[in-house]
Amino acid sequence: MKFKRRRLIWQLYPAYLFLILLVILAVSWFVLNELRDFHYQQTSKELRARTQLIAEQLTGDIDQVRQVWLTDMVSRLGDRSGTRITIILADGRVLADSDEDPRLMDNHGQRPEILQAFAGNEGVSTRFSRTLGQTLMYVALPVYQQDQLIGCVRTAIPLADIDRTFQTIYWKLLGGGVVIALLAAPICWYLSRRISRPLEQMTVGAQRFAQGDFAVTLEEAGSDESCRLAAAMNQMAVKLSDLIEQEIGQRSEIEAILGCMIEGLVAVDNNERVIRLNSAAAELFKLSNKLQPGRPIQEVIRQSELQRFVRRALVHEEPIEEELVLHGPQQRYLHAQAAPLTGAGKERIGVLIVLHDLTRLRQLESVRRDFVANVSHELKTPITAIRGAVETLIDDDSSDPATQRFLEIIFKQNNRLNALVEDLLDLSRIEQGVIGGSWEMQVEELLPVLESSGAACDSLLAEQQIELEITCPEDLQVRVNAPLLEQAIINLLTNAIKYSDTGGRVLLEAELLKEQVAIRVRDFGCGIPEKHLSRLFERFYRVDQARSRNLGGTGLGLAIVKHVAQAHRGEVSVSSNLGEGSIFTILLPRTVAGRNSE
Repeated sequence: MKFKRRRLIWQLYPAYLFLILLVILAVSWFVLNELRDFHYQQTSKELRARTQLIAEQLTGDIDQVRQVWLTDMVSRLGDRSGTRITIILADGRVLADSDEDPRLMDNHGQRPEILQAFAGNEGVSTRFSRTLGQTLMYVALPVYQQDQLIGCVRTAIPLADIDRTFQTIYWKLLGGGVVIALLAAPICWYLSRRISRPLEQMTVGAQRFAQGDFAVTLEEAGSDESCRLAAAMNQMAVKLSDLIEQEIGQRSEIEAILGCMIEGLVAVDNNERVIRLNSAAAELFKLSNKLQPGRPIQEVIRQSELQRFVRRALVHEEPIEEELVLHGPQQRYLHAQAAPLTGAGKERIGVLIVLHDLTRLRQLESVRRDFVANVSHELKTPITAIRGAVETLIDDDSSDPATQRFLEIIFKQNNRLNALVEDLLDLSRIEQGVIGGSWEMQVEELLPVLESSGAACDSLLAEQQIELEITCPEDLQVRVNAPLLEQAIINLLTNAIKYSDTGGRVLLEAELLKEQVAIRVRDFGCGIPEKHLSRLFERFYRVDQARSRNLGGTGLGLAIVKHVAQAHRGEVSVSSNLGEGSIFTILLPRTVAGRNSE
């Protein structure tokens, strides 16, 4: 049940009046009870004295033979003292009574005061008399003759006069209470107003504080507590004003920073509702800067790739990143990074997504890839022609030795140039598959892929007298493009064999991790200095220029491995110690996300 709220003054004022009236009534009730008890005690003492005097006068005369004399005697004593006098025999019969005819009265043996008197004690009782029709106080004393109980003398007086007196006192006290209440009402009003007025002023001040008006100063008046409360609220207003100004300044700085960012920024809560986004994100998705927060991201940004990325980010506890392709009138490429968004209590309230527009970069890369692919494709024809001509000249036995040596040099360099062109074409083809997502992926058993890769290197293994050990669970499956992955493993095996000592061994291992499949190629050769590890997968980067050329490398093998891993939504890494060998690791997800694998 909802109670109606009342102002403080209308809670205090009636309470004060009620309290005063309650005190007056309580004091009056206590005083009247004490007075009544006092009067009753005094009446009882006086009645006891009268009874004692009458009992002493009638000692020896209580006899049924003297009934007439006793009746006359108690009538005269009763008229003089204003007291009802009754003489009762030991068997309870009334012998004489000053107000009634004893013959018409009931046996009094069971009256409370009579029973007490017959027991040898003083009997006192107050009750309503049916004989007289009013309330009386009775006192009875036993009468003995030669140590034998012969009866008792009882006196009684009506209490009507005392009750009338006290009724008069009741009305006087009631009138006095009303007068006191009327006199106290203005005082109660003043006290209530004195307490409630500062609170009302503070309420008005607090309402103005809530509206942002901190210029008002509350008056420090009233009680010490009210003064301290007003002072505290004034201090609070000053601090709130400073904090709000500071917050406004910080918000303006944040808005300026977010507005100057070229990266799109989108904050989403745990229910996939947009908290805020900056102008770069609004421009990226063609949205209005006046977007109201709280709308679901599905309504704000109608891009399924981004929506799926948001769901994955909300599930993960750690930051994640991914490259997204947004489809529309113009295809856009975005690099998305997501990190948990926490509140003041360190609880997670959503995710913060930073979007880098890679469209221009991808267009330039596409132009570069097309250029490299076209140039490489165009070079294949003259290279093939040169190779055919050189092979014809080498087969001609009429040429002198010097010419033969030069022809062999041309043939060797032609082969290197042909291998370089082939690697460039492979790399361009793989890059186009990574960007376009055109590689067909399907679940394959990994062991046959590893064995096929090892078989492709049999001639090189036999030439270098290297032992290849393949370790892989037979039931290990992964979603891959088998020819593409086989090409990457062959490149790693070729490097491991070339940089291993004659008669050594190379390990090809695969194992299932928590959410990934790890493929490792390990050699026990010379190793790679640590300063080269970070650049090892760059195109044409060589650790040892002279040795790499002598071994016939093009400098693109590891770049191809990196792009194959990226085509599978995976990654490649390397660890190495000088003199102990190197370990190249390809990490692939157990399931590959992508349009062609869904």
